[in-house]
Amino acid sequence: MSNHQHIRFHLNVGYDQFLAVYQGIAKTVVAKTDDGRNISFPAGNVQRFLNKNGIQGYFEIELTEKNKFISIKKLD
Repeated sequence: MSNHQHIRFHLNVGYDQFLAVYQGIAKTVVAKTDDGRNISFPAGNVQRFLNKNGIQGYFEIELTEKNKFISIKKLD
């Protein structure tokens, strides 16, 4: 049985804000989870969701019991 954590959160990052990642200014994304915690993770983990408007949506991140990244997916 897996002890992985599944954490859900909303992101609303504008394109210009995410551009800071490409410029080397920003390296992490910080979001408030559904249960009120703050979570931060490398911005590269959500880069594939970037479009001309930035990154918007409801996401679920999966972590090991030691908080190591496994995956992230966008939920509908």
